[in-house]
Amino acid sequence: MAASSSTSSPQRDTCLNFITHLLQTLKHTIKNIFFHEQDLEDAEQLSQALPQTVVSSYSSRQLKHQVFLSFRGEDTRLNFTAHLLKALKDTGLNVFFDEEKLEKGEQLSSALSQAIAASNLSIIVLSVDYASSKSCLVEVSDIMDRKDTQGHIVLPIFYHVDPSNVRNIGGSFKTSFEDHELKRPIDEVKRWKAAFVEVGKLKGWHIIGGKFDRPETEYIKDIVEYVIKKLMNNYFRNASEELVGIDDQKKLILGLIEQEDTRIIGLWGMGGIGKTTLADVVYKEVSQKLEDSCFLHNVSEKIEKQGMESLRDDFLTELLKQEIRIRTPSIGQGFIQERLNNKKVIVVLDDVNDSDLMNDLGVQHFGEGSKIIITSRDKQVLKNGGANKIHEVVKLNENDSLQLFSIFAFRQLNPAIDFLNLSYKFVQYAQGSPLALKVLGSRLYTKSKRDWESEVDKLKEYAQPKISQILKRSFDGLDELEKNVFLDIACFFKNESKEDAEEILSRCYRGAVSGISNLLDKCLIDIITASPFFSIEYCECISMHDMLEEMGKDIVRQEAKELWKHSRLWNPKDVYQVLRYNKGTDLIQGLKLDMSQIDNLQLCPTVFDNMYNLRVILFYFSGRFWKKSSEKKLLADQDDSVSLPDELRYLFWDYYPFKSLSSFNPINLVVLKLPHGDMEFLWNEDSYQNLVNLREIDLTQCKKLRKIPNLLSAINLKSLCCNGCESLVEHPCLDHLAYLKTLELEGCHNLKKFPEVPNHFSILELDETGIEEVPDSVEHLTRLEQLCLRKSGVKKVSSNISKLGFLRSLYLSHCPITEFPKNPSELYLSETQTEFPGNSILKFRSLEFLHIDHCNNLKFLSELPPYLRYLFAHDCSSLEKVSFTNQNLYELESSDDSHEFFMLFSNCFNLNQDSISNIEANAMIKIGSLVKKWEKESDCDPPSLVCCFPGNEISANTFEYQSMSSSLILRPSPNGCSGRRYLVFVICLVANSAHVHKYEDLICSCECQLMATGGHYEKLKSEWYCSPEFESVQYTGDHVLILFSGAMVKNDKGYQEASFEFHIKKLDFLSGEEELIKVEKCGVHVSYVA
Repeated sequence: MAASSSTSSPQRDTCLNFITHLLQTLKHTIKNIFFHEQDLEDAEQLSQALPQTVVSSYSSRQLKHQVFLSFRGEDTRLNFTAHLLKALKDTGLNVFFDEEKLEKGEQLSSALSQAIAASNLSIIVLSVDYASSKSCLVEVSDIMDRKDTQGHIVLPIFYHVDPSNVRNIGGSFKTSFEDHELKRPIDEVKRWKAAFVEVGKLKGWHIIGGKFDRPETEYIKDIVEYVIKKLMNNYFRNASEELVGIDDQKKLILGLIEQEDTRIIGLWGMGGIGKTTLADVVYKEVSQKLEDSCFLHNVSEKIEKQGMESLRDDFLTELLKQEIRIRTPSIGQGFIQERLNNKKVIVVLDDVNDSDLMNDLGVQHFGEGSKIIITSRDKQVLKNGGANKIHEVVKLNENDSLQLFSIFAFRQLNPAIDFLNLSYKFVQYAQGSPLALKVLGSRLYTKSKRDWESEVDKLKEYAQPKISQILKRSFDGLDELEKNVFLDIACFFKNESKEDAEEILSRCYRGAVSGISNLLDKCLIDIITASPFFSIEYCECISMHDMLEEMGKDIVRQEAKELWKHSRLWNPKDVYQVLRYNKGTDLIQGLKLDMSQIDNLQLCPTVFDNMYNLRVILFYFSGRFWKKSSEKKLLADQDDSVSLPDELRYLFWDYYPFKSLSSFNPINLVVLKLPHGDMEFLWNEDSYQNLVNLREIDLTQCKKLRKIPNLLSAINLKSLCCNGCESLVEHPCLDHLAYLKTLELEGCHNLKKFPEVPNHFSILELDETGIEEVPDSVEHLTRLEQLCLRKSGVKKVSSNISKLGFLRSLYLSHCPITEFPKNPSELYLSETQTEFPGNSILKFRSLEFLHIDHCNNLKFLSELPPYLRYLFAHDCSSLEKVSFTNQNLYELESSDDSHEFFMLFSNCFNLNQDSISNIEANAMIKIGSLVKKWEKESDCDPPSLVCCFPGNEISANTFEYQSMSSSLILRPSPNGCSGRRYLVFVICLVANSAHVHKYEDLICSCECQLMATGGHYEKLKSEWYCSPEFESVQYTGDHVLILFSGAMVKNDKGYQEASFEFHIKKLDFLSGEEELIKVEKCGVHVSYVA
C-alpha cells in the first residue's frame, strides 16, 4: 500500500532510498519483482509489461504475483513492513509492494486492482492510522471482494492495534471513519466499513509490541512460513482442479474429513482407477492444516521388501521427528504411545492389503482430530481396519477419459482431428481407467496413424503388459478358489445373472458364493442391473471391467502352448480346432463358442469323450435373437447322439443338432438351455434321470418337442421355459416342485386349458396359447405376481382376478376386462375394449406401466397417476383428451425408481391441442425431476425420457432454439453466479415417420460439441430407442419427439458455444438393416441448474 502523504519530506526520501537500494540488491537474485516508485500511469504500463509466472503446467489462470502487500507507509514502512518485505523476498516470493501510491483519485488505480487480481494472497498490515488512508480502504474493499468471489487468500497482521477495534471499528479507527463520513459519499464509506470489519474477523497475527511480547523477527519468521504453506496448498489445489475428472471426488472426501465422527476414510477401487491420485490431491490440500502429516506410498510393496517392523520405525520417525527404533513387534504402552496421543495428524496409507497394518503402525494411538486415509483394492480390509467411511473411486466418464488420453497421446486437451475416431476406440477400451488411458496415450505419442490402427487390433487379442502387470497383483493375492471363480467369470460368466452364476459355480467349487463376495470386495467383479446372456429380462448380473476380463484370459493362455492343454477355451478359432480335429483332453473345463464366427462343422458323436472334466458348454449365436434354421453351424447326422460328460454344470447349446440328450448322468447339471433345438424329446422316459441340482430349463423354440419328460427328481427346479414349442400338447405334473416359480408356455398353440400349477407360483406366461378362459380357480394362486395372456384365445377373465393381492403385472389383449388387480404396477391391455370412466385410473396409485395400444374405444385418459413411467398409447384412434394429476417435482423426486420415462402417443391423431400441451408440460416436469434427483444421487441410474405425439410443430415457448434442419448452434447464457452450475439440454425433433413399419425400431441420436475459451471442446452423445422393446409399431405421418438423457447434463465450464447434430434412423430388428429418416425440424431447450 502507498504512503498516505502526497508531499515529499526528508524522512520519506530517506525511506525511499533505503527501500530502493534494498530492492535493487534483491533483484540480482530474484526475478519478477515489481516495485512501484513512479506515478500511477507509469505503474500501469509497467504492470502490463510484466512477464507471466507459470504456476502450473495445466493452470489456465497464470498469476503474476504471489503476494500483495497492503500497508500504510507512514506507520510501518521503515520498520516492520520493510523487514517483512525482505524476509518474503529472500524466500524467492514475488511480492507486489506499492510504496508510493499517490492519493489523487477516488477509485483504486487499475494497476493496483490488476495487481490484487493477479496475486494469490494479500497481507494487510493493520496499523494505528491505517483507516485514515482512503487508498488503504479502497484496497481493502477490493481485496475482500476478491476473497468472496474468487477465493483470494487474506492474512491480516494487527500491528500495535487491538483486533476487536478492527471488528467493531473502535479506537483510532472510529475517528478515521467519522472523518471519511464527512468528506466521502455515504455508500462508499459503508462499503469500506463492511470490508474493514470482515478483515477484523479473520485469523492473523496480533503484534502487541513491548518487552512482554515476542521479538518481531519471530513473528516475521512465522508469517513467512505460513505464507509459503498457504501458497503451496493453493498451488496444489489449483493443480488438482486440472487433474481430469477428480474434482468432484476430491470435494466429497474433503467433506468427509470435515466430519468430526469420521477418523478413518477408505478409498476403494480396482487397480489403476485413481485411488492414490485422489488420496494425494486430498492430502496436499489438508496436510497444511494439521500439526504433522505423512504419506506412506505402496505400503504392501514396502512391507514385502523391508518388513513390517522396519516400515513402522520409518513411519514413526517421520511423524515424531526423531529416530525411532522399536525392538518389539508392537508399539506397546509407553512414551511413544503417549507422544502419538498428543499428535493431531493427517496420514495416508497407500495400497494396504492387510487390516492388521493399522494396529502395527499405531494408528489407533493418534490424537483426537487426526485423519487417516487408506487406499485398498479390498473392501474387507477397509472394513476390518475400522474405516468410518468407504468411498468407491469411480471411473472417468467418456469426456474426461478423452481429455486425459489426449494429454498423454497429443500433449494437449483434445485429440487431433484425424485421430478422433481412433482415440474413441482407445477410450472405449480403457472404460474410464486412468491407468489405461495414461499408458495407452504415452505409448501412442508421436506414432503414425498406421501404428494406432495396429495397436487397436492388437488390444483385441492381447492385453497391454504394463496395465496387466498392475492389475495382476490383485489376482496374485487370491486363494485357489477365488482364482478359479475369477477365471470362470472372465471366460464364461461375465454378464450372467448373479443367481445363476452362484448356483453353477457352487456346484463346481465349495464356497463359491463366498468367493464371489470376496471378488466383489477386491473390485475384481461388479454387480449391475442388466439383461443377462440371451435374455431380455433385467436382473442382477455379474460384470467385470474389460481389462480384467482380458487379464484373466491372458492368464489362461499362458497355461500351455497347445490349445488342448488350456483349462478354458473361448476363442472361436481355438474351439473350432479342438472340435474339428477331436483334440479334447481332460484338462479342458469349459468351452465357449460364438457359432456366428465359424464355418459349418459336422460333429463327431465322440467329440466330448476325452473331455470328461468339462463343466461348461456354451455354444451360442451373437447378435440377433432370430435365426434361420439354415444358419446352424454345428451339424450332426439324424440318428447320431453325442456323449456328454457327467461333470457338466452348465449346458447352453443354441440349435442343438441331435434328436435327444445322451444318457449322461445329469446329477451335476444346474442349467439346461437348448433353444431352437432339434430334439423330439429330451431323454428316454423309461430311464431315471437324477436332476436334483437342476435349477433352470429353457427349451425356447424347440418346435419338434412333443413332450416334456418326467421331472419328479428336479425338486430344486425354479424356472421352466417352453416358449414357441409348437408341437407341445401337454406339460408334466408340477405339483411336487416346491421351488418352481416361473412357467413360460408362450406360443404353445395346442395348449387349450389353463394350467394347473401349485399355489406358490409367481409367474405364468401363457401368451399366444389356445387357452380360452381364466377360470375362477385363479383365486388360489395367492402368490401370483405376473400373468401374461397376450394374443391368446381368452374370451373370459374371471372377476376373481381382483382377489390376487400380489398380482402386480397383468398382460391381456383382444378381450374385455371389468375387474382389475387391487394394486397393479403394470397393465397391458392391448386391443381390448377397455375404457377408464372418469378418473378411475387414478385409484391405481402404484401404476408405473400402462400399455393400451389399439384401444379404439378409448376417448379419455384423465388424471393419469403421478408415478406413471411407461405409457404406450399407440394407435388409439378415438383418444381425444389426456390430462395428468397435479404433480410437483417433490412427488416425482421421492419416487424410488423414477429415473426413466417413456410416453408414446403415436398415431393418436384425434388428440386436441390442450392434450398435446398437457403431454408436453408433463414431459418437462418429469425432466426437471430427473435432473434434481440425479444431481442429489449421482450414483443412481442415468435418467432418460422419450415422449412422442403426432404433429409437425415445435413449441416456441418451450424450445427457445430452433432450426428447420437437422443441426443448430446456440450460445449458452454466461454463468453469472459465483458457484457451480449445470447445463441441461432438452431435445425436440420433428420426423416424418410414415415409413417406419412393423418390426422396425425408431432410433434418435444427438451429438453435441461444447466449445470453451481457448479452443477446448467436449463432446456429448446420446441415443434413444423410441419404440417399445420387441413391439411392432407402424407410424403414420409426422410426429414430435421430446428427448432427454443424463448425457445431456454437463457441468458448465464457461462454454461459449454448443453445436448439435441430430439423426433419426429405423432399425429392422429381424434383419438388422438400418435406414436414415429425415429430421424435418429440431429444437433445444437449455436450463441452468445451480
